[in-house]
This record gives sequence, structure tokens and C-alpha cells, in this order.
Amino acid sequence: MKKALLSLAAVAVLGAGAYGAWRAWAVPSGRAGAPATAVVERGNLEDTVSATGTVQPRDYVDVGTQVSGQVKTLHVAIGDVVKKGDLLAEIDPTVYLAKVDADQAQLANLQAQLTDRQAQLKLAEQKAQRQANLMREDATTTEAVQTAQAELQSARAQIDSLKAQVQQTRSTLRGDQANLGYTKIYAPMAGTVVTQAAKEGQTLNANQQAPIVMRIADLSTMTVVTQVSEADVPRLRLGMRVYFTTLGDQRKRWYGTLRQIYPTPEVVNNVVLFDALFDVPNPDGTLMTQMTTQVFFVVAEAKDAVLVPLSALRRTGQGRGTVNIVDAEGRTQTREVELGVSNRVSVQVLSGLEPGEQVATSERPQRGARTASAAPTPRMGPRL
Repeated sequence: MKKALLSLAAVAVLGAGAYGAWRAWAVPSGRAGAPATAVVERGNLEDTVSATGTVQPRDYVDVGTQVSGQVKTLHVAIGDVVKKGDLLAEIDPTVYLAKVDADQAQLANLQAQLTDRQAQLKLAEQKAQRQANLMREDATTTEAVQTAQAELQSARAQIDSLKAQVQQTRSTLRGDQANLGYTKIYAPMAGTVVTQAAKEGQTLNANQQAPIVMRIADLSTMTVVTQVSEADVPRLRLGMRVYFTTLGDQRKRWYGTLRQIYPTPEVVNNVVLFDALFDVPNPDGTLMTQMTTQVFFVVAEAKDAVLVPLSALRRTGQGRGTVNIVDAEGRTQTREVELGVSNRVSVQVLSGLEPGEQVATSERPQRGARTASAAPTPRMGPRL
């Protein structure tokens, strides 16, 4: 008896499984699944090109030194606000001051020699004139006249030589005075000290290249430098609207207009990227150097537009397409629509749809629902 009951239970379980399989595979076509739907809504739509970028000051200058020497004094620190012409740093002037003193002494010596030679020239002129007068009276020799003329020419040549030496020494003095002046470094522009590369007591060598002492930047206007892939660059145009967010505050948008695209790309890991730049006001100093940004170049936009998901659309031509309208009973109807702005998610419908209507977003039916457009299928027996 016990074995018989167990056998009947096994048969019942198998029967239930067979019935479930039959229900799963032999559902009438009238109960085939309805497509997934979405509601037509109103909203704002943007077609954008996205990129990452960094924030840089628009106007800045790297302040260097034109002379070598030890940094004697730094008058500013990072973060200080300076005006144009403010004293920033001083290089030890001892060597350059000694050169200026030597040039001045050499110039004084040449001036004294020139004064002496000018007196010698005056005497030579008098001798030459006296010999010429005597020669007219036949009271001197030709040799004496020629000697006086040679002495006169020599005196004039010596004065010309001294004048050239004076000019050369004055030029050297001006150069050494300029170098002495370069030992004091002044601010070339108004702004904020953002970096400082030199320290007090450090020796700087300006013989090969000008060492950078600090950087001064105007932080009231910042420039965002973005790298755009070569596939998206044709969609950009100068003057287009741009906005970005920062990692620290992704809710706030900063706006600007595209002002420049560099013609020469940068290749990173075999990817060709072009730099695109735009400026943004920074009156309160919120934006800082080297901040990372998520940038959106607005190619097209639509305000208060009728929107449908892109998955509900089938394009039929330029600016045209069709959607399947789903009524309250699950029946579908194909309707032609006129299209506007689109992005990767939604598309603007200019005509053919009204907000509140439902559109099919998938052609694949779901089990347990009905579609009016689906053709009836014959019943199938259970698969065992």
C-alpha cells in the first residue's frame, strides 16, 4: 500500500510538471506579451559633446631672473596679491656693483686722456699753422712742415681712438648697470603669486636659460583647456555655448563660449585629441588652477519640447521617423512624426505626438499581455 501511494504521488508531480510546461509553451497568441512602453513628456533636451578638462589662469607670467647669483631676499610668498611694479625678490648685487664701479673708473680715466689729447691736438694745430706761415716766407724747411702736419694728424687720430674707447666703455657701463638693476625683480603684472620655485639663499644660474623664480597669475578670469577626440571636433564651432562642472561641486554649472581650437593635436595612447579652450569669469576665486572639469559643448538644444525615448523611434529619413502608439487596451498603431534635436537618450518630436501618449519602446512581446498587431499563432501541444 505504501509503495502504491508513493507511486501515485510521483505520477501527480510529473503531471503537474507536464501541465506547467504545457502552460508555458502553449500560451494562445492572443495572450502574447505587450511591448514595453514609455510616456511622451515635455522637457528640455541638449545634444552635447562631452570632454574632460583642467582649469588654468587665462593671464599669467613666469617671473625669472636675467642674472646669476644668490637669492638674497624674497619679498612675497605664495598666495600674496601683488601690483604691477612691486618688488618681488633681490639677487645679491655685489659682483654687479663692482663691475659698474670698474666701468665708471675706466670711463673717468678715458675722459682724462681725452682731455689731454685734445690739448695736444690744439698744440699740434698751432705748430702746423706756424710752419705753414714760415713756409710761405721761405723761413723753414719742407721737412719741418711735414713733421708738423704728421703730428697734427696723429693727435687727431688719438682723439678719435679715445672717443671710440669712451663710447665702448659707456656701452659696457650701461650693460653692467642694467644687470645691476636686474638684481631687483619687479612684478610685470598685477595678480596672485601661485607658485614659487626659488628660495632665499639659493644660487641661480642664468647663463644657459632664465631660472623661474615664481609665477604670477590673474585669477579673475580662468581658462578651461579640454581635450576633444578627433571624431567630435567637426561638431564644434567657435562661439558655441559650453558649460562644465567640477569634481568638488557637480551641481553647479559654469558657462562660457568656445574661443579657440588648437590646430595641432596631441596623440595619447594612439588617440588623437585636440585642445579646445574657453574662458569663464572667476570673481570670487572659487575656481583654482589644475581643477578637473567635466565639460559639455552644446551642439543643439530644445526647451519645453515634446520628448520620446530614442529606443521608441525608427528613422525613415532626414528629420522624419515613426513610432508605435499604444492605447489603453494595449493595441499599437504606427504613426509618422517630425523630429528635431536628439541625443543618445531622447529625441524631440516637432509634430505627430502629444504629451501623455504612450509609445512602444520594444518590438519584443512580454508573456501574459496582448498586442493588436501580432498575428494569431496555432496552439501547440505540450512538450514533454
